[in-house]
Order: sequence, then C-alpha cells, then structure tokens
Amino acid sequence: MNLRTISTAALTLTLLAASALPAAGFPSNKKKDDPLKDARKLTPAQSALVDKAIVREAAVIKGIKERVPIVETYIQNMRPDPVMGQVPDTDVHYLGRVDFGKVINDEAYASGGKDDKGGKLGFLKHSLSYVTGLSASLHLQYHESGFVQMLLVDSKDFNRKTYTFSYMRNDFLGTIPTVVFDVQPTKHNDKGRFSGRIWVERNGGNIVRFNGNFAGGEEDLQEYFHFDSWRTNIQENVWMPTSVYVEETDPKSPSHVLKLKAINYIWGYSLKIPPAAADLTDLVVEGAKDESAQAADLSPLQEQREWVQQAEDNVVERLYTAGLIDAPSEIDKLLSDLANNILIYNQIQIPRPLKVRTLLTEPLESLAVGNTILLSKSLIDTTAVFGTDGAPQMGNLNALLAFQVAHIILGHHIDTKFAFSDRLLFPPESAFQKLPMHHTDKDNEDAAKKAIELLGVKDLVDGQQWFGLYLQQLQARQKGLKALTEPQIGDSLLKPDGTFWMGALLNKGQKLNNTDVKQQAALPLGSFLKFDPWTDQVIQLHTTFEPLLSARDKMPFEITPVYLKLAYWTAPVAPAAAPAAAPAPADTTAPATPPATPPADAATPAPATPAPATTTPPQQ
Repeated sequence: MNLRTISTAALTLTLLAASALPAAGFPSNKKKDDPLKDARKLTPAQSALVDKAIVREAAVIKGIKERVPIVETYIQNMRPDPVMGQVPDTDVHYLGRVDFGKVINDEAYASGGKDDKGGKLGFLKHSLSYVTGLSASLHLQYHESGFVQMLLVDSKDFNRKTYTFSYMRNDFLGTIPTVVFDVQPTKHNDKGRFSGRIWVERNGGNIVRFNGNFAGGEEDLQEYFHFDSWRTNIQENVWMPTSVYVEETDPKSPSHVLKLKAINYIWGYSLKIPPAAADLTDLVVEGAKDESAQAADLSPLQEQREWVQQAEDNVVERLYTAGLIDAPSEIDKLLSDLANNILIYNQIQIPRPLKVRTLLTEPLESLAVGNTILLSKSLIDTTAVFGTDGAPQMGNLNALLAFQVAHIILGHHIDTKFAFSDRLLFPPESAFQKLPMHHTDKDNEDAAKKAIELLGVKDLVDGQQWFGLYLQQLQARQKGLKALTEPQIGDSLLKPDGTFWMGALLNKGQKLNNTDVKQQAALPLGSFLKFDPWTDQVIQLHTTFEPLLSARDKMPFEITPVYLKLAYWTAPVAPAAAPAAAPAPADTTAPATPPATPPADAATPAPATPAPATTTPPQQ
C-alpha cells in the first residue's frame, strides 16, 4: 500500500469515527440566530426614539402634502473616458411645482405599480404627473416611480409592523446630534419598501437623512436606484426634504463607471407674496423727496421708457414670487458691485445703477431684465475657480456680467407684452415652461462684440484668459450637456450652431489640458453657492481647498454627492433701528465698494482710474 492510499484510508476512518460521535460533540447544520442580534437590540431610549421618529415622519408627510414646492431634477448619464475616468454622455432636466397632496395620494405611485398599458412606470412619470408643460423632447425613460418617492421613507406604512430597526451608532451631521439606525422591511423581498439607513435627530426625533433604496432588502435587484436623501430644518421643529443624490454603477463596466448620477432639489416651501408698496424700504432712494405734485408731465420718450420699466418690474417680481430667482442676498450685492464697476472702468454712466440677482435653476444661462442682471446659480458655481489671488473667479464673473451689461448699454430690452400683468399669472402648481425672455440672435451678436470691448480696458483685460479657458472646457463637454446648456428663460452661452457668443475669448488663455492637475478650467455643479429652501436666499459655501491628485478629481460641470452641514433653525434677528442721518451726496464716478467677504480678489487699478477696493478671496 503506498503512502497516498494509506492517507486516504486514514482520512476515511477519521470521518467515519467523527460521524459516530454524539451530536453535541460536533457542529450541526441547524441555522443559528444572528450573534449580533442581542448586541444590536434597541435599548428603551433607542426604542422610544424610533417611535418618535415614526410619529415625526407622519408629520412630515402631512406637511409636505400641504405645500407645492419647486422640484428640480437633473440627470447625467455617464460613459467611460480614458483621461477623466467618466464624463456625461447625455443629460435631462425637469423643473416644476409639485402638488404633493395629489402625488402622494396617487395609488399607482404609492404602490409603484403599472401604467395603463401594463408597462413599468417610467422615471418621474407618476411623481410629476401633475406637472404640466414638461418638454416633449425629453424622451429618456427610467424604470422608477420617480425621485419624489425618495423624499419620504414610506408614505403609507412606516411603522414597527412593517419595518425592523437596528441601532448602529451615534453621529453628528453638521451641528445636529443623530442616532443612526439600519432599517429593513419585516417581510423579506417586500419590493417597494425602503431598505437602508436613517439618521434620527436626537432631540426632536426627526429623520434628517436616509440612505438606501426601495428594493425591499434585495441587494441585487436592478429595478431601484440607490439614493441619499437629506432634509433641512426650515422652521422650528419642521424638517423638509431639500436634496436627493442618486447614482448607479454600470454593472457591465470593469472600471466601475457610473451608469448615471442625478440630483434632485426641492425649494420654495414658503409661498412668497410681493410686499406692499409701503414696505419696499430697500427700494427707496435715500434723500429722495416726494415731488409728485410738482413733477413735470412725461414726454413720449419718457412714457415709452416707463412702459418698458413696467414690463421689467413685472418680470422680476413674478420670477421672485414663483421661486425662480433668489431673495436679495450679500452675494447679489457683490455681483451688483462688479457689474457697476464694469461701467466705471469704461467711464459709462447710466440713469440707474445695475442690480444682479441669482437664478436658482440648474441650466447655464443669464438675462438682463431692464437694469437687473440674472445669473444662474450653476454659472456662478462652475466659474468659481480657486486662485491664490482670486483672478480666475473674478475674470469669469466679469465676462458673464459684461455680456448682459452690453445688452443694457445697447438698449436691448425684453418683450413689452409683459407690461400686462396677466402675462405672468401662471398657477403655482404648473411647470415652468420656457418663457420667451431671451434676446434675439442679432442682439446677442451685438452684445458679445460690445462685451469684448468692455473687457478690453486695462483693469479687466487680464481676466479674459480665464473665461476663455472655461469656454474651452465647456466646448469639450457640450455634446453630453445639452440640457445643462439649454436655458430655461434667458440667454445661453451657445449660439444655435453650437459655437459661443463670446467665442473670441477662446484663444485668450492657455490651452485646455485635462491631464494637468495644476489647471482647473471649470468646477463641478454646486461648488460655490447653496440656498435656503424656505427663504430662497443664496449663501456662499465655506469650504476648504482640496488639491487635485488626478484628472478624475476635476469633474467639470458634473453632479457630485450631497453632504449638507445641517443646523437647527434660528429665528431671524430684526435689525436695530439706526439713527436718522443726512444722506451723503451721490458719487457717480467712484466705483461701488464690495462686501467684506467677496468670492474673489480684484486687481489693483492704476491711480488714474477709480477701482473697487482690494478684497480677500474665499476659502474653498
């Protein structure tokens, strides 16, 4: 008998002997309970917090059903890229007010069921079924019941009977102390039920974040996307959905490229009513006297200008009350100063100072409405390129503003049909159709030439290079960003043929090099501003500088994950009444002084030309 035969025989005898042992002496195949079950069992305090969270979630559902906030969804479908790792291949944009009272009560939505033809519900079909006027050109379909479902953990059955809760840890989100629980459906394979993790605010029991999907515990179920949903404390003990980030990896990608990523923003929870004329203290010119009784009659030219002004005032007021532009903010004041400085550098005087407001929507666009310039939040975000002296961001902002300043100088105004108030009385729950407020192609051509001229003065000419680099980066990405570059109400950066209105700046700076980590031409979306979902006021983010380690860190114009710095709501403090003082004489030659904390550093001009005060760039 050889060694191999001996060893085999010995092994066989050993196994036979083992099988003859009593059952207690050898491990059985009977499934045992989870050894961590007792360790993760809820304490009485944790159990009480879960019960409180269930009650508070019902209050959130009730509260959101009573409101008609704005819901904006932006989706980027991704593809592999040899240098950047992945880049947007196609994109989709939706914008509208959603009547959650109708959406949440929709039985097909609630059950994640079938449509009338028996097919799986299309992405956003039921969640936005009560929003009219969405562009018919958006044909992409997704097998989901919609992002709106991702705003609520479970709109009907969030309770102890339907779900099990396991304690994980304590955590802070911003300044909010939270207790983290894993949540699973009680019945396995209960598709459409939330499966994931919740962060419960320790003091009030509100769910402030939840992360997972609606696959009912089936990890490999492809029908449901994974999401990360955040809420904001908009009023005392009132937390409402604010942002939802979604991403899904392409299962066929060996390099783990994402199949898609998307962002969902919700704001406009507070119905804004235009203030009474007596309350417009911020619009009163200091030192002005009521001379209406002695005022001269208006000439025909003055009457024409008043008519145009009435149309412009109607538009700005309606866009604000509809939630499309922000409440006046410090950022707007800074941008207004920069716009007026462009006039001062070029020694141009106009009857009224320029104002700037922020469009809260995602597309890259701008518009001049009378003497008010509108810049979209994404334009401000993606151009906020960090520099030690603030020059890149300042150069980009000056170029964006100069384009609309040129429209104002050249007398290009919006359609005066908006002087009739009924033109903008669309119901609050309707979709925001593309309003015809953009300038004509001829006006944009003329404005672009004038803007290049305005930027050619010695105080602004050095900033042209940065906007040229920004346009190069957008040019490299524009095929996959058609929805992002299509304006909602204003002027695009692109001509109808796909070239840029201000294309003369493309070659002003260095050549775009995506492999150079020292060069950043454009930032991801959401890089510079956030906004309050209750007041609609934009606020500058205070982030730390992150060095680029590879080309994949750049992510120009891309959606990125959400991570909010949560804090408890505090009541606004009424400003103290200041003593009356004699108004200073108006100075029409000196430039406006920017706020103490601007987004960039202005170059110091020659003594012969007045210039803005030197400022400190933000910490990004």
